[in-house]
Amino acid sequence: MTFPVDKSGAAADTLRGGPRRRRVRTGEGTGGRGVPLPLLVPALIGLAFLIVPLIALLVRAPWRSLPDLLTSAEVWQALRLSLVCATAATAVSLVIGVPLAWLLARVEFPGRGLVRALVTLPLVLPPVVGGVALLMALGRNGIVGKWLDTSFGITLPFTTTGVVIAEAFVAMPFLVISVEGTLRAADPRFEEAAATLGASRFTAFRRVTLPLIAPGIAAGAVLAWARALGEFGATITFAGNFPGRTQTMPLSVYLALQSDPEAAIALSLVLLAVSVAVLAGLRDRWMTAG
Repeated sequence: MTFPVDKSGAAADTLRGGPRRRRVRTGEGTGGRGVPLPLLVPALIGLAFLIVPLIALLVRAPWRSLPDLLTSAEVWQALRLSLVCATAATAVSLVIGVPLAWLLARVEFPGRGLVRALVTLPLVLPPVVGGVALLMALGRNGIVGKWLDTSFGITLPFTTTGVVIAEAFVAMPFLVISVEGTLRAADPRFEEAAATLGASRFTAFRRVTLPLIAPGIAAGAVLAWARALGEFGATITFAGNFPGRTQTMPLSVYLALQSDPEAAIALSLVLLAVSVAVLAGLRDRWMTAG
């Protein structure tokens, strides 16, 4: 049996009838042998820049006294408060952030680009500035806080509720961005089909859209929770640093670093472990792309 030969002499592909493709060797998939040195060196420096501080944290960790440090009452108090506040901030973000993401993804209205920019502003805003902005809005003399204080006797700054508000302020944009991206990737024809069957827009959102974008909501919630757990600047500015009431893990790390560096390292390891766990949980969604 003979194979047809094209003008270049290559044997034709017997299944597709076209000329056989020639394999071209490149640097890709050759273990980095084809990477230019001017790119490889700065890439390795960048990798070391990100990894060496984490390795230093592990090397300097007081492993022998670590169990005693992590089981102290102060650490458990800060850890419990951090977990409770981060979870509450994530719940707040879910309740008001998912509808906001749906509005940005599905509804055309004037100034939508500006609204999207304002929603993502806390991502680039210095957290301390965010805390000052919260004080100006919800503080006792703030434009809303003064009304809450005089009309209802509600005071938000320097309370545990203030911690939740500060963490939700900086964490909710992560949820909104994730959910909006998932909504834009989802096929809107399912919602249109539900509407043609008589479902209202809210019913279509509840019965069709929410199950469709559930993975994106879960990923956004995890990112928001992790961001809330590590929040520092807005929290200390808006809620202060009172043990048992507003002192979360990042604030405990900051204080411990001034008086007990080993305790600060132990607390940092807890936050590092949580961050690694979050990345491991999201690896299928974020770390295998491409």
